[in-house]
Amino acid sequence: MTGLQRAVLWALGLLERYRYIKFGIVGASGTVVNLVVLHFGHEYVFNNLEAGYNKPYFSLVLAIALATLNNFTWNRLWTWSDRVKTLEAGEVQPVSLRLLGMEFGQYVTASAFGSGMQYVLTLLLSGSMDYRLANIIAIVAASVSNFLANDRWTFKK
Repeated sequence: MTGLQRAVLWALGLLERYRYIKFGIVGASGTVVNLVVLHFGHEYVFNNLEAGYNKPYFSLVLAIALATLNNFTWNRLWTWSDRVKTLEAGEVQPVSLRLLGMEFGQYVTASAFGSGMQYVLTLLLSGSMDYRLANIIAIVAASVSNFLANDRWTFKK
């Protein structure tokens, strides 16, 4: 095994042990989804509706919703995969739509405070800076509450 391979395996092992780092990586992917949807929504899809306000009201709602769906999916599959009840007697069981819906509802509810904070901060800060930068600042501010709420409720042990 080369030094690079050992380093990559060490880094992957570190990620597996530290849940918040995994949550941050998933959050980074959600931030990309959020920013892409926010930009295209504000510049193209909702351009006529939002032009008068000069603020991304509708596109921000869509961006937060799609980023939340992205984050729930990856957090469930990776960040908290050890807490998801899909293994029974060593065999993978089909995912129950009822359980999945309940977990998603809990995730959305647990993330509601952070989503609300993100929405309000983005709109407030977008008056004095580019709306995309305002959104990144708001996402960072909301991430800690989202992690704690989902770690202690949605995906609790």
